[in-house]
Amino acid sequence: LFYFISSFFCVFSLCLISSMAQQNLLQTGLAGGEVTLNCPVENTREYWKKISSLLTKTIFSKGPIAISGEAEIKGEYKQLRVRKLNLSDAGIYTCQYGSHKVQTSLHVFKLTISSDGHFLQNEVPELILMQNSSSPLPDLSITLFNSNNNRVRPELKNEMRQKYIMNLKNLEATDNGTWVCQVHSDSPPINQKIFFALKVLGFQNPDSERKYATVDSTVILSWHLNFQKIKWKEDFTGQLIWKQQESANTLQLFDFKVTAQGELHETKKSSNFLFEIPERKPESTIQVKLPKVHFNHSGQYQCQLAYQGRYTQSKIELVVMKVSSDPAGPLSRGANMTLTCQVSGQLPPNAYLRWERVNGTKMDIKNSKQHEVKLEVNISAAGLWSCHLIEDNDRKISFHYHVEEAPVWINYVIIGTSVGGGILVFVLACLCIISSIKWKRRRQRARRMAQGRQYLLENKTCQCQQ
Repeated sequence: LFYFISSFFCVFSLCLISSMAQQNLLQTGLAGGEVTLNCPVENTREYWKKISSLLTKTIFSKGPIAISGEAEIKGEYKQLRVRKLNLSDAGIYTCQYGSHKVQTSLHVFKLTISSDGHFLQNEVPELILMQNSSSPLPDLSITLFNSNNNRVRPELKNEMRQKYIMNLKNLEATDNGTWVCQVHSDSPPINQKIFFALKVLGFQNPDSERKYATVDSTVILSWHLNFQKIKWKEDFTGQLIWKQQESANTLQLFDFKVTAQGELHETKKSSNFLFEIPERKPESTIQVKLPKVHFNHSGQYQCQLAYQGRYTQSKIELVVMKVSSDPAGPLSRGANMTLTCQVSGQLPPNAYLRWERVNGTKMDIKNSKQHEVKLEVNISAAGLWSCHLIEDNDRKISFHYHVEEAPVWINYVIIGTSVGGGILVFVLACLCIISSIKWKRRRQRARRMAQGRQYLLENKTCQCQQ
């Protein structure tokens, strides 16, 4: 019994001493970064070893370095600092001083972003997260946070413990900045944050917007780029094109190039289209100026960006309004006139046209039906008439048309002309009737004379026969 008890205490003491002599630690690192492993006891005879399933090599001055990164041993407690980590550097590192050991399990992560982190608006980045360790690889929980610290749910394409492949949704220009990939594991306990940068080149405009203009007005269409705001350091090109309809042929108005230094160079391409490129404009802005809008200037104006064979665009649809009258000119008292308001292109379901007389009554208001692009109104009162394009109860554009009332003397001239014209018509009719009566009388007289001559001729012929 005494021997059994002695043996038990001996084994327990050895286990306790062994556990006290060896310390196990866990440390994580990122590929391309650096990590520092500590040896917490001061001793001049300590050395570092890296232990893997295939080899055990001393990485102190006594032997070759068994890591692919750059390693150095510094400090009072012989810290092992490894720079430019690789996935292959994962493993168990042992600091031994006498009979004491400190084993550090190094778990290495590597995050790769497609296109080197440079994207155009609406592109879909691919993220690849890899891990390596001497222990069995854990099942990771991955959470992404964008540059605004909002949680983003990626599309997980491949879920292997060694490699996780994720796709983000279409990027927006506001997604530019530093993102966070948070990696979590319960066993072993890992909570690692990986910071990575995304540069998203694009527009501060919406992908598609609508702008309204009236005929003969001046319009400037603008696209605000973010290349200076995000400090984009790569060359890229672009162009501005126009087409009247969705299926119509395109017309290139001008192209541009932005250098890595942020210099913008524009080259005009079309001479058949009346437009200007403003010289003075805000920074990082593409603009086109239409000094006098025509009705056929309506359509889609598309600003396109190109970078390394990839493209993105933002378009502005220009809707033009025109107004005409029939008959043209002043409105005479008691007369009627038809005013026509027309817009180019189709209107959204929540938009309509409205005619109204300024300072008029409800009787002077007329609205178009859904999807109607032309609205006519018959008027008998002069004054200022306005055609409005209303969308979501908001007046997007108005065309004010002044209907002048004909002066009084013009009315008298018109009345006199009408009366004079009536008298002239009456006189002409009378003359025609008189001429017709005279013509008929002449024909009757000529007929009687012809009959008389015929009678005399017949009488003479009878006397000669006797």
